[in-house]
Amino acid sequence: MKTVLVTGGCGFIGSNFVRLICADPSWRVVNLDALTYAGNLENTANLPADQLRFVHGDICDRGLVEKILKEERPWAIVNFAAESHVDRSILDASPFLQTNIGGVQSLLEAARNHPVERFLHISTDEVYGDKEGKRASTEDFPLCPSSPYAATKAAADLLCFSYRRTYGLPIIVTRSSNNYGPYQFPEKLIPLLIRNGLNHLDFPIYGDGKQIRDWLYVEDNCRGILSVLEKGQMGSIYNIGAGEERTNLDVVEAICVAIADRLGIDVAALKKRIRYVTDRPGHDRRYAIDTSKVRAETGWQPSMDFAVGLKQTVDWYLDHTDWIAHVTSGEYRKYYDSVYSQA
Repeated sequence: MKTVLVTGGCGFIGSNFVRLICADPSWRVVNLDALTYAGNLENTANLPADQLRFVHGDICDRGLVEKILKEERPWAIVNFAAESHVDRSILDASPFLQTNIGGVQSLLEAARNHPVERFLHISTDEVYGDKEGKRASTEDFPLCPSSPYAATKAAADLLCFSYRRTYGLPIIVTRSSNNYGPYQFPEKLIPLLIRNGLNHLDFPIYGDGKQIRDWLYVEDNCRGILSVLEKGQMGSIYNIGAGEERTNLDVVEAICVAIADRLGIDVAALKKRIRYVTDRPGHDRRYAIDTSKVRAETGWQPSMDFAVGLKQTVDWYLDHTDWIAHVTSGEYRKYYDSVYSQA
C-alpha cells in the first residue's frame, strides 16, 4: 500500500481526489486539513478506515507537518491546501499570503528534512492572467496574475521551483482550469447559482457576464492529477483543462435549464432572476490553456461533456440540500452580502 500525504483533502478538489485514490486499495491517504469554512469532514465520509487517516492541522505548522512525515514516511505529498476564492482575496489578501505562500514554504522545508519521491503542487490557470484575444497558454508562458489570489499561487509555483533548483526537491506542478462538480463550497459560480435557484434568490453575474472560462469536471481533473503524480516528469508543469470554454452568462442560463428540467418549473421565470452586478476589480475576461503536454506525456483525456457534467452537478446539489444547509453558515451569509450588495 502506497501512502500519500494530501493537504487540503477536505476541500472541494482535494476531497474528490481522496475519494478517487481510495477507490483503489493499493493507496493510503493521510489527509491534513485545517477545516476552514470550505473544508468539511463530510466530504470524505464512509471511506475505508485502513486507507484514510485524518489529521486536523494547518500546513503553516511546520512542526506538525514534519511529525507526520516522520511517522508516515509517505511516498508523495500532494498539496491542495489553499485559500482559493478571488473575491475573498480582494476583500483581504492576508490569509492568502499566509497559506498560499507561507504554507507552501512550510511544506517544502519539511520535505527537505524528510524526503519524499514526489512533491505535487496544485496550482491554477489564473497565474497566466487574462487571455482575451490571445492564444491559449502553454506551460512555458510568462506568469501575469491579476488578482491577489492568483499572485499568491504564482508566487508559490516559483517558490516550488526554486526549491527544485536549489535543493533538488522532486517538484511537479499542475495548473487546472475552472473546476465544477460535487462538494464545491457555494461561493463559486456554479454551486452559488444552484443554491440561489433552490432558495428563490436572484442569480448575480459580474459585469456583462461575457467572461470566458474553461470548465473542467472535478473528477476529470483528479484523474489528470493522479496521472501526473504517477507519470509526470520531475521539474515539470502540466496544464489540465477540458477545452470547454463558456461565458459566465452561458453557464447561468444552462443552470436555469437544468434546474427547470429537474424540478418541472418554467425556465423563463428562472432566467428573469438573472441580475447584473458591478464587475469585480481587475476581473480577467478569459482564461485559456493548452493541454497538449499532459495528454502526450501521461495519456490523460477529459471524459465529461460539459452539458452532461452540469446536469450531474445540479442533480447532486438538489439531492444534497442538507449538505448545502450545513456548510452555509452565518459567516457565509455575511460574506455573500459583502460581495453582492452592489447589485
